[in-house]
Amino acid sequence: MSTQGEDFATIYGRELDRLAGEIRAYSSEAEIWTVSGDQKNSPGTLVLHLCGNLMHFIGAGFGVTAYIRDREAEFADRCTRNELLTEIAETREIVTRALATLSDEVMDGRYPGRPPSSMDGVGTRLFLMHLLWHIGWHEGHIYYHRLGGGAESL
Repeated sequence: MSTQGEDFATIYGRELDRLAGEIRAYSSEAEIWTVSGDQKNSPGTLVLHLCGNLMHFIGAGFGVTAYIRDREAEFADRCTRNELLTEIAETREIVTRALATLSDEVMDGRYPGRPPSSMDGVGTRLFLMHLLWHIGWHEGHIYYHRLGGGAESL
């Protein structure tokens, strides 16, 4: 095990808890699936996308699951708030477990899965930082959406 892996597990867990908090904070379930302002995706879509992304690159990428990503479904499917929260919780469990068990050797080496072409050849640590940034990027979209903002309020 690596303390770095444990640290990443802690931070990812925190961010996924924040993501769940944002979804819980919506006053109505219908708002979770609306698109507003210049944003092209609803908060619910972004949750499905983030969970699919993490399950693919961390869960399956580190061999914890046999998850098969369906990226098109991430942008087309609809479900209830409770189903989104369950998806976040399940993703959190798998991602934090996978990260907490990474050795220093894995953390110091190349990402063992197949990253997007823009990240070909990067090390595990850098790729995990990129994925963490990706969560924060979309959490920001959800936060501004929930507060009634859009590109015009930035």
